Amino acid sequence: MSHKVPLIATLLAGASLLSACASAGPDYNGPPVAAPHAQSAAAFLRAQAAPATSAPPLARWWEQLDDPLLTRLIDRSLADSPTVHAALAKVRSARASLGQSRAALLPSGGATALEASARIPTGVLNGGSGGSVESFNLYSAGFDATWELDIFGGARRGIEAAGANLGAQQASLEDAEVELAAEVGQTYVDLRDVQARLVLAQDAVALQRQGADLVRQRRERGAAADGDLQRAQTVLEQAEATVAPLESQVDQLRDALAVLTGQEPGALDADLAAAAPVPTPPAETAVGDPASMLRRRPDIRQAERRLAASNAKIGEEMAQLFPKGQLLGDIGFSATHAGQLFRASNFSALGGPSLSWSILSYPRIQAQVKGAQADRDAAVAQYQTAVLSALRDAEASLSRYGGQRKSLASLVRAETLATRATDITQRRYQGGTASLTDLIDAQNQQVQTRQALAQGQASLTNDWISLQKSLGLGWMR
Repeated sequence: MSHKVPLIATLLAGASLLSACASAGPDYNGPPVAAPHAQSAAAFLRAQAAPATSAPPLARWWEQLDDPLLTRLIDRSLADSPTVHAALAKVRSARASLGQSRAALLPSGGATALEASARIPTGVLNGGSGGSVESFNLYSAGFDATWELDIFGGARRGIEAAGANLGAQQASLEDAEVELAAEVGQTYVDLRDVQARLVLAQDAVALQRQGADLVRQRRERGAAADGDLQRAQTVLEQAEATVAPLESQVDQLRDALAVLTGQEPGALDADLAAAAPVPTPPAETAVGDPASMLRRRPDIRQAERRLAASNAKIGEEMAQLFPKGQLLGDIGFSATHAGQLFRASNFSALGGPSLSWSILSYPRIQAQVKGAQADRDAAVAQYQTAVLSALRDAEASLSRYGGQRKSLASLVRAETLATRATDITQRRYQGGTASLTDLIDAQNQQVQTRQALAQGQASLTNDWISLQKSLGLGWMR
């Protein structure tokens, strides 16, 4: 006894065997080598300028600053910031898209139920006209299913692209965490810097007020001229004018930190009311090696996953050039009386393979393939740009941090000299060998050097934070 195999079923079976071996489009073999010298280098070019060591850096860099309040603020921002929540939502959306792509490999179908009433002239049923009218009811229940066979791997390429897009969104989340941690850290440092300079400005006002009172007393005794008093009062007014802008900056920076941590402006006023020293970086900075940095940075991994997704998209488009096969099935019951619906005699079944081929759509599909190939080429260039930009960012941060260390050392020496000069001028003024102008000039120079030193200390810490950011540190997942 022989059985004839339908032609379509034979074609589908053969195509399925072929698809098990290959899928349409190019296979992804990883990103191109964008920086071969950096990949094999043992250290960064500017590491000696920092100075820095090739030891592995710490992901939670802020803990090295030894400031518990800063640690709490960064941890809270990573947990509660709307920026992080938005990035997390995009990850969930990409994960859902991946689930949809995987579902394309599974059969689809559904159940149907029908109850209908018909009123048809008998003449129409008999092919004539006129006559009586016949009425009847129709009941139907059934289930249908369709399974599209992924013969040439288009659905599998879709899953590959969706998985790569999910990886890109996860890297985007991590990149948002790196950016956020650095922004909170630098905003906190700016706050401590402004608070320190506000204290110095208030001290300068008190000093100038004391000096003006002293000149007034001497003027009353006839030991000082009117010009001396006016000059002292002018310097006092100038010192007082610097206080209000600094107070406004303190308010703005506290509000910025509140928003960065997912809170309303003013929520941190009590916690940040008192001035505190600017946190200082550790004496030794671990930066690792360039290859580790390139693997760690989320923006590079995001660019690489975008490249993988664009490569899979080529295969997804190319699969449309080939035939599509489906397995169709439908089972059900139909009757004109509800009580007779599920009798065996009213059962019907339909099933079999189908084949479709969009031959006339070839020009459109080929254009889509070329577009996907161009997108892949653009993704390659974007990946290479991300790698080179990351290396430039890290090297520049190392150089800037090293330069700021030297600058701060000079500012420390300048502040020491200005303090000594003020002390000497003060004694000379009291002894009558220096004028009031000399004393005021010395005091102003001392205030300026102390302000510059405070700013230099803040710049050093901010440059160190920028270095941690350039190394791709700070993401928690």
